[in-house]
Amino acid sequence: MLTKERVIARNNVTVVGSGNKTLMLAHGFGCDQHMWQYLIPQLEEHYTLVLFDYVGSGQSTISAFSESRYNTLEGYARDVTDICDALNLSEVHFVGHSVSCNIGLLAAIASPERFASHIMICPSPCFLNMPPNYYGGFERSDLEELIGLMDRNYIGWANYLAPLIMGSGTSHALIGELSSSFCSTDPLVAKTFARATFFSDYRHLLPQAKHAALLLQSEVDSLASPEVGRYIHAQMPHSTLRVMVSEGHCIHMTHPELVAREINAWLEGRR
Repeated sequence: MLTKERVIARNNVTVVGSGNKTLMLAHGFGCDQHMWQYLIPQLEEHYTLVLFDYVGSGQSTISAFSESRYNTLEGYARDVTDICDALNLSEVHFVGHSVSCNIGLLAAIASPERFASHIMICPSPCFLNMPPNYYGGFERSDLEELIGLMDRNYIGWANYLAPLIMGSGTSHALIGELSSSFCSTDPLVAKTFARATFFSDYRHLLPQAKHAALLLQSEVDSLASPEVGRYIHAQMPHSTLRVMVSEGHCIHMTHPELVAREINAWLEGRR
C-alpha cells in the first residue's frame, strides 16, 4: 500500500501557488519538473500548481523504477493517478507536455472524477507515420536508429536530439539545459521511456476523451507538426486547437508568456 508520504517522495511532488484551480504540470520525455521553471512565474499567482517527476526522472526515487511497469505509458499514468489519490485532488486541469498529453488522457479515462480538463502542449498521439491516413513525422527505421544511438553514444544522442527538439532559433542555454537533462537520466530509464514514447500509438484514446481540451501546437515543430494537431482536434471531442506563432517542441520553455496567455484565457472562459 502506497502511503501519501511514499508517493510524494517517490515522484518528488511539489506544490506551489494557492489559487482555486489546480493545475498538474507533467513533463515530457527526458525532462523533469525543472523544465516548468519559465512557466511557473506566469501561473503561480493564479493557480495551485502540482509538479512532479516521473519515476526515473529528475529527483524521483530511482529504486522505484521497474522496466515492466514503465515500458508502456500506462505505467506513467499510474504515477499520475497515485499522486491524485495521495493528495486527494479533484477538478485537476492536467497540463501535459508532449508524451504527457497521452499519459494524462490515460489517467483521465481511468479516473475521470479526478480531472476537469486537459491542456496539451505540443501533443502527438503517435510519432510514427501510419499511411495513408496519418503521418506522425517519423518512419520506424528512423526511430530505431535513434534508439540505437542511445546504446552506442549516449552523450552524442543527447547532443543530437536536444537542438532538434528545441528548434533552430533557440538559445544555446536552453538547448544545453535540455541536453543536460537527457544526460542526467539513467540510460536504461531513458531507453525504456523512449520506446514507450516513440513507438506507441494512442490515437484510439482521442474519441474516448471525457474532458475538454486545449491543444497548443507550435507552427514549426520537428516532432509534432501542425497537421498532427489538426488530426487530434478532428478526433477529440470538446477540443480547441491553437497553432502558436512559435518554433520548437518545448514552447513552455521558449515562449512561456505566450503559453501562459493561452492557458489563462482558456481557463478564464471555462468559469
